[in-house]
Amino acid sequence: MTEQEKAAIVIETLDRLFPQPLIPLEHKDPYTLLISALLSAQTTDAMVNRVTPILFEKADTPQKMARLNVDEILKIIKPCGLAPQKAKNIHRLSQMLVDQHGGQVPASFEELETLPGVGHKTASVVMAQAFGIAAFPVDTHIHRLAYRWGLSNGKSVQQTEKDLKRIFPEDQWIKLHLQIIYFGREYCPARNHDPKACPLCSKIGRKEP
Repeated sequence: MTEQEKAAIVIETLDRLFPQPLIPLEHKDPYTLLISALLSAQTTDAMVNRVTPILFEKADTPQKMARLNVDEILKIIKPCGLAPQKAKNIHRLSQMLVDQHGGQVPASFEELETLPGVGHKTASVVMAQAFGIAAFPVDTHIHRLAYRWGLSNGKSVQQTEKDLKRIFPEDQWIKLHLQIIYFGREYCPARNHDPKACPLCSKIGRKEP
């Protein structure tokens, strides 16, 4: 089966199962999405969604967040993984947004990735979900499933992103990013997976892991 044949099956299956996927991180604007996406590293989306309402009640703009001290931020986000470093990054990036961007989140990969704690995946989430700019954020679910389905060699998330962007149409990237995450959680887990019962592995084959 060719990559394009696999891609067509993936799109058809995911559109049927998750026709209108919603971003799992609760947010109201580009800034709150940026903070939520930063917090989601090494933490579940559910945990982030429990923490952010408390955080955003105190500070939901860069100006308000910069006025908090790092310890105040840390106290709220402590349940999230890597909380001490995230608290420092949230404070520093908020101050940078105020000082360098007029309190606005920039709609640019280059500018986003200069912010503390914002890597390419976080920047991709913000670009796609806040600004509607074509991006294909690759998290652990997507990296794992791209290899499992034979769409990438599994060497790195950077290579997986390049492969998926090459295989799938650009106007599908934003939706597919969310669809694959939801599919991995519900139908195609890393462990105790039955490929014969999987709506995609049963059709396009399966590699380990």
